[in-house]
Amino acid sequence: MAVRDLDLAADDRVLPATRAVAYAIMPFLIVGFAVLYPWPTDTDRLFAWHVVPTMTPMVLGSAYLGGAYFFIRVARSATWHTVKGGLVPVAVFASLMGVATILHWNKFAHGHVAFWLWAVLYFTTPFLIVGVWLANRTHDTRPNADDLLLSWPTVGIIAAAGTLALGTGLLLFVSPLTAVRIWPWHLTPLTARVLGAVLCLGVAGIGAPFDRRWSTARIPVQVAGVMLTLMVIAGIRARAEFVTTRPLTWLLAVGFTTAAVVVETFY
Repeated sequence: MAVRDLDLAADDRVLPATRAVAYAIMPFLIVGFAVLYPWPTDTDRLFAWHVVPTMTPMVLGSAYLGGAYFFIRVARSATWHTVKGGLVPVAVFASLMGVATILHWNKFAHGHVAFWLWAVLYFTTPFLIVGVWLANRTHDTRPNADDLLLSWPTVGIIAAAGTLALGTGLLLFVSPLTAVRIWPWHLTPLTARVLGAVLCLGVAGIGAPFDRRWSTARIPVQVAGVMLTLMVIAGIRARAEFVTTRPLTWLLAVGFTTAAVVVETFY
């Protein structure tokens, strides 16, 4: 009876609660992008804390626009399996941002409305996302004969890229002082952890071997394309901020540009 009930529940629908959470989070991300990416020099006036140099707010803004696009797709999707791959990475990202906020509480502009929006977002989002993911995953479906499956070499590349991004993100978050010494542009412990949280969104790629459907991978690939393209443009805008004597500068420049081209070509 339990198996039969589970099969009946597996209708691949997106629950109303999942759509509601997507609609609730989306405006925060759109506003964050609108503040950080076009005007990265004005964070002292417009944001939760003063972020320098401009490359860091533009990277965060890139992640925000990618996230806004993802939640638009969640809110409008007819099928759960096409959007499920992005919720766990969002929960990881939001959780790390919440922890970073607590660890560096004194760095924020507590009197600014942007800070309280930031705090509300990162102290609630992890619980909301995990809650709707747990509720909606019972409606997941298995691949059928008509599904287009990614090849195993493609899956391996996606998983390897995700693992590399996650590992780098964890290094930035766990050991920010190490990152400060080697990173291509100036970081503080807070901005190192924020960038680490952004890179930990790469955990999405690690899920590729567990569901090889192209329909499952398509939206996360689109999100990655948006984020990487914006980050490459940000790097061009902020090129004077890079420390060219550090090897990681060139590794990241080549890596992010190559990744953006590969994602666009792959898609």
